[in-house]
Amino acid sequence: MSLLLIAALTGGGYLGWQRWSAAQAAEANDPWIAGYVDVTATPSFAFEAPASKAGRDVVLSFIVAGKDDPCEPSWGTAYTLAEASEALDLDRRLARLEQLGGQIVVSFGGLLNDELATGCTDPGALRDAYAAVVDRYRVTTIDLDLEGEGLTDTAAGHRRAEAIRSLQAQRREAGTELAVWLTLPVSPAGLTEDGTTAVSLMLSAGVDLAGVNLMTMDYGSSRAEGQSMAEASIQALTSAHRQLSTLYSRAGTELSAATVWSKIGATPMIGQNDVSDEVFSLDDARKVNAFAREMKIGRMSLWSLNRDAPCGSNYVDLKRVSDACSGIDQGDLRFAELLGDGFIGRPEASATAVTMSEAQKENVVDDPATSPYVIWSEEGSFLEGTKVVWHRNVYQAKWWTRGDLPDNPVLNDWETPWTLVGPVLPGERPFEATTLPAGTYPDWAGLAAYEKSDRVLFEGVPYESKWWNQGDSPAAAASDPDGSPWIPLTEDDVIPVRDGRVG
Repeated sequence: MSLLLIAALTGGGYLGWQRWSAAQAAEANDPWIAGYVDVTATPSFAFEAPASKAGRDVVLSFIVAGKDDPCEPSWGTAYTLAEASEALDLDRRLARLEQLGGQIVVSFGGLLNDELATGCTDPGALRDAYAAVVDRYRVTTIDLDLEGEGLTDTAAGHRRAEAIRSLQAQRREAGTELAVWLTLPVSPAGLTEDGTTAVSLMLSAGVDLAGVNLMTMDYGSSRAEGQSMAEASIQALTSAHRQLSTLYSRAGTELSAATVWSKIGATPMIGQNDVSDEVFSLDDARKVNAFAREMKIGRMSLWSLNRDAPCGSNYVDLKRVSDACSGIDQGDLRFAELLGDGFIGRPEASATAVTMSEAQKENVVDDPATSPYVIWSEEGSFLEGTKVVWHRNVYQAKWWTRGDLPDNPVLNDWETPWTLVGPVLPGERPFEATTLPAGTYPDWAGLAAYEKSDRVLFEGVPYESKWWNQGDSPAAAASDPDGSPWIPLTEDDVIPVRDGRVG
């Protein structure tokens, strides 16, 4: 098991070895890939004839509120369900996909039009609108893509959550399950406040969420200078994992770290993104896939299968996003196959999973004899860079702190002064400093100035100065080895003493 995976599994501030059964439950649901297909885009994409297994399951987008009747579902406001059957031959194409073993997920919402709950204010009519789509296309999994007003309208969020809860309960009573995924924007810092609110509304209403699919794209200024799209996406997924764990905990459902990962999906925008200097490359796809497989996330998607091909010679402005090509030189490679490597599950399997509390917080007592750093205490004051042990995990202070629990569940990284470094490893012990007789080196003096390589004794322990300093106590070296100007010396570092003098 890699250190990266260990760190992820222990990321709740308490001992991360959850119940064996919880981990097994998470691993039982094989992760799946289904790329988005823009049904109304031109030229039309032949999703009914998939080129590979990575493209056989699709997320059809987007069902939105009709122009004339906001409670009537439509495909992009351009076609009613019946009109799409005639004008796009959609029902026949879906039947052909089914013959070839493909499955579909229907996505509601998107950026450009009103999601049903935004315009349809009648609770019963809203539930019936969702039901009409589920029934017509016989889907077991739906996707709620919340962007723009669809995400920020809290009243619509309440209506949506209640309608989906009612529909899901209705299906469950009839002996069928309906998996519900929320697709939300994300930055490297995680979900926005509107995004965490959307999740909370669903959980509070009693919706059994299959998971949260993260739009790992269009980061803009939130992406650090020099950070690759893969690095930004991995950071976004990791941040959202912490947030989702907290949201479920606040809703009264304790989940293991492994199960939370199984409830996370990733959807990069392949090739050229809407932000001109953001390009999700083939190498980015490989790196995101490797991380997703290691963490065992539940779902992989991409925007979009329509775009999973290089642009032709007639398409000159590659910085302008196309509906029909990626804007980069892919050769014969396809993003769907790179991102979907190892994702062997199917969407319908997610409908069979029922979310139940499973993680058990253990009453962990930290033992100073087996801890590499000082044990955190409520009364202690900790400088920036100080490392402590709490519940068998190592944390590092981002700024001066006192009384702030290292494992306090927060939605945003900036809310806590602590960064989780990773677990205390088996066999670790406190650092045992070398001691020397008095007079071996001068005793440290608070007012003295020290040059690089100067040596002193502090409480019998020898230290060497890493750079010029004055007033910096060597006592901080154990908890802040990087920030302290002093480094403790070992027996091998100490110069032999002759006739009471050093050297």
